[in-house]
Amino acid sequence: MNSQAPHSATLGADLRALRKARGLTLTEIAARLGRSVGWLSQVERDKSDPSISDLRQIAECLGVPMSMLFAHSSAPADEQGYVVRAGTRRPMGSGEEGLIEELLSPDLTDDFEMVHSTFKPRSKMQTPANRPTQEVGYMVSGRLELTISGRQFSVGPGDSFRIKHEPYQWSNPYDEPAVAIWVIAPPVY
Repeated sequence: MNSQAPHSATLGADLRALRKARGLTLTEIAARLGRSVGWLSQVERDKSDPSISDLRQIAECLGVPMSMLFAHSSAPADEQGYVVRAGTRRPMGSGEEGLIEELLSPDLTDDFEMVHSTFKPRSKMQTPANRPTQEVGYMVSGRLELTISGRQFSVGPGDSFRIKHEPYQWSNPYDEPAVAIWVIAPPVY
C-alpha cells in the first residue's frame, strides 16, 4: 500500500471534519444524539455504520442536509480523494432560497472546501449570514448583488470577492442564473 496516498473520502472523515469545523466535541454531539462517545468515535473512524435515523440526527446536529452525508463511493476507487466528476458532485444546502450548491472538493478533510453555486434568477438570501469563515467567490457567469458588512457591491463574470468573518447577503434580481465558485475555510458544509 502506498503510504503517500491521501485519506480517501469517507463518511466518518467528513463527519469528523464537520464536527471540528463547528467547534463541537465528541461528547457534545454524543449527548445531543443520546449515544455514547465511543459509538460516535467508531462512526468517525468508519468502524461502525450509523442507521438512516442516526444520520438524520447527525445531519441535524451539524446543520447540514442529509444529502451531504451520502455519495461517498460514487467515484472509481482509483479516483477517490483526487477527482470529482461533473455528474457526481455532492449536493449541499436545501435550495430553498434559489441557491443550488455542489461540493467540488473530493471530501471535507482539507483545511478548505470548494463549492459550485448556482443562484436562480430573481432569487434572494432572506436572512443575512455571518459565518466564522474566510470565503472567496469567483463569478463564472451572471450577476449578483452583494451586501458585505453593510457595503453594497455588484459583481459579474470574472469578478471575485472576499467575505471574512462578516455579515453578508446576496441577491440575483436578474433574469438569468448566476454561477460562482467558492473557496471556504474552514469547511462549513
